[in-house]
Amino acid sequence: MQKEKISNNELFALGINDVEVLVNFSRVANGLLKHQVMDKTQILANLEALIDDPMPYALKKGGKFKNLADDVIALRKDGKFIKQAHSNFKLKEDIADFPVWGLEHIEVGALAQMKTAIQLPIAVAGALMPDAHQGYGLPIGGVLATTANTIIPFAVGVDIACRMCLSIFEIPADNIDTETDKLKNILLDNTYFGIGCNTKSYFDSSLFDSASWNETKVIRGLKNRAYAQLGTSGTGNHFVEWGALTIKEGVLENIPEGRYLALLSHSGSRGFGGSIADYYSKIAMTKTKLPAEAKHLAWLDLDKEEGQEYWIGMNLAGEYASANHHEIHNKMARALGIEPITRIENHHNFAWKEQLADGTEVMVHRKGATPAGKGVLGIIPGSMSTPGFVVRGKGDANSINSASHGAGRLMSRSAAFKTLDKAVIAANLSEKRITLMGSDMDEAPMAYKDIHAVMAAQENLVEVLAKFEPRIVRMADPKEKPED
Repeated sequence: MQKEKISNNELFALGINDVEVLVNFSRVANGLLKHQVMDKTQILANLEALIDDPMPYALKKGGKFKNLADDVIALRKDGKFIKQAHSNFKLKEDIADFPVWGLEHIEVGALAQMKTAIQLPIAVAGALMPDAHQGYGLPIGGVLATTANTIIPFAVGVDIACRMCLSIFEIPADNIDTETDKLKNILLDNTYFGIGCNTKSYFDSSLFDSASWNETKVIRGLKNRAYAQLGTSGTGNHFVEWGALTIKEGVLENIPEGRYLALLSHSGSRGFGGSIADYYSKIAMTKTKLPAEAKHLAWLDLDKEEGQEYWIGMNLAGEYASANHHEIHNKMARALGIEPITRIENHHNFAWKEQLADGTEVMVHRKGATPAGKGVLGIIPGSMSTPGFVVRGKGDANSINSASHGAGRLMSRSAAFKTLDKAVIAANLSEKRITLMGSDMDEAPMAYKDIHAVMAAQENLVEVLAKFEPRIVRMADPKEKPED
């Protein structure tokens, strides 16, 4: 029986026409295949991504493709191995109109990315939320409806099913001031932050009894890692925090008017979702060749195996993200000695099979956007020292039943480090009576847009039901690389 091999013709198809480079690529690729480090599809996808942009591979010490990336960079400095851009799909020449909420709050780069997305041959409709800022492929705050049998991994996002979860307790909000140390210790004892962090105990790990964990080879290979990280949080803008929730009479079922102690968390599907995103986005970019400006919007066909595999993986990542939040909230409630009276939650990096107002079946990608169908509850946070809001969707068809997922970044992380003043940040947190554990200057309140202006820009999209004011906030240590 002949062993599987990556042929020279397959490497030629990637644009490799230099004999010396071809030999090196073949040696590395077939070595990885022979030793079953990766499968053929994954190897070709990584080689394709490396040729497009070798730098991330070159910077990874000990990486399997580092030497190849170094070779490509060196050849390009000598004017060699300049890959010719090619595509098998063209963008639409006409740029369709798409509604924008809070245009005055949105940077040019995000608008440009949305214009490119709406030109995809599979694009049906799009919208841009007021917290939008430039991302990878689709802007964060972008909503894109595509034909029903297509899905774009980078329009879902790297942190699949990044999620908000709010637990409301029948405890006066004033306890934040009278029992600060107790609440702080409960937070420290029951949360774990960081890229590689694992949990120390489990409240409920029954999700791992699901048959979905055996659906694909990729998922099976990630199951143990996912299990180890159940009940942990990521880095970047991920948090778990105690705060005061102010509710008006009659807006939330069976909850009287008042100020309640509440727990709010923000994180996604951890390393499991990130690995699913990385694996299938590379396959999409190999299968769907687009012009350079749109290459990260490559899609998978749900009628084909790789599309179905991604769909299964994405949905399992959604279940996992939900279970992750529940694990944290249940542990905190147990330590507090009382069950929450209600829990509200929502995804904001996901794709849903939905219908537009005219009945057209579509795949709706919400990358950093909150589902806001009529009557749907959701949470839109501000920053560590500004309010977040419990909202009810109004079902606006133009927004594709969506709203912002937060305030949105006002400046990049690098800009925050360069321009913000630690003393000013500390004074702001002190004034707002915020107890902060972890985080760094790139997550300072000043790095974000004004949440009140963002909410004002989307009054026709959501109804505000309650206001959450953060008080005791935990985030990843400053040394951690942001992964949001």
